[in-house]
Amino acid sequence: MTTVASYIQTDDLVKVYRLGDVEVQALRGLSIKIDQGEVISIVGPSGSGKTTLLNIIGGLTYATAGKSYVAGYDISSSSPAQLGYLRQKIVGHIFQTLNLIPTLTAYENVELPMLAINAPKNERKKRVTMLLDQVGLGLRMNHKPDELSGGEKQRVAIAAALANDPPILIADEPTGDLDTETGARIVEFLLSVNKDMGKTVLIVTHDPQIARQTDRIYRIMDGRIISVQTPGEAEEATVEIRIQMYRDRLTETNDEIAQLQKAYEQQRVTAGTFAERWTNLHLTKDFLEKELNRMGL
Repeated sequence: MTTVASYIQTDDLVKVYRLGDVEVQALRGLSIKIDQGEVISIVGPSGSGKTTLLNIIGGLTYATAGKSYVAGYDISSSSPAQLGYLRQKIVGHIFQTLNLIPTLTAYENVELPMLAINAPKNERKKRVTMLLDQVGLGLRMNHKPDELSGGEKQRVAIAAALANDPPILIADEPTGDLDTETGARIVEFLLSVNKDMGKTVLIVTHDPQIARQTDRIYRIMDGRIISVQTPGEAEEATVEIRIQMYRDRLTETNDEIAQLQKAYEQQRVTAGTFAERWTNLHLTKDFLEKELNRMGL
């Protein structure tokens, strides 16, 4: 354990990726401080370093330089085994791609993290059942991911992230492929996890409405934090930022639609998955275009 001022803290983080002869600097001296029990949002355009930051905090990758502290642990110099412990017991991950195993039921997907730490069978059964009931899927626990809607799969992913009762939950675009109403329910549940369970929650999002529900909003650009604001400050001072967020999200939504179309043509997604994501992406696109039109753009 290392004594630091904040529950989650990074100091001058640098992350460099090498792609052949090309060097890409994803983080450029990024520093962030998050207190225990906070729910914070991280916003910024695609490629700004949001996911890289989450991956470092969550123990999925090492920074090239700088220091990182999570729940009192100096993870900058942690061994792979120590990072494995961090992922199993300290930080719960909700990935944009969900990472559910398609051959396992909802129950088995939520149970899997508990098997990794050799939790007793009776304890696993009690907690998995409780978590699936909490996310409203008690009657769907024996269904596999392909038999669930997008919102239901996301709720299974949240339950799996909470399986080992980690004090920190990080979510990378948890509403990205969902329609507005379903996405709102997912965010409502994440906020209740923060309030009722005392979890520290980090959410990467493009949605200003989600960001405004968090305690603080960190904006990243080109691998650096360019602003830290409360929702009230953001409301007063960031009309331009909101416009840019809508534009960033619209660009990414159009890219996602094109990628989905290509995946379907190459038979890499089923017709059912294609139809659901196509509908949700176009609902998102329509909303963003209407908001930009309302702003006179």
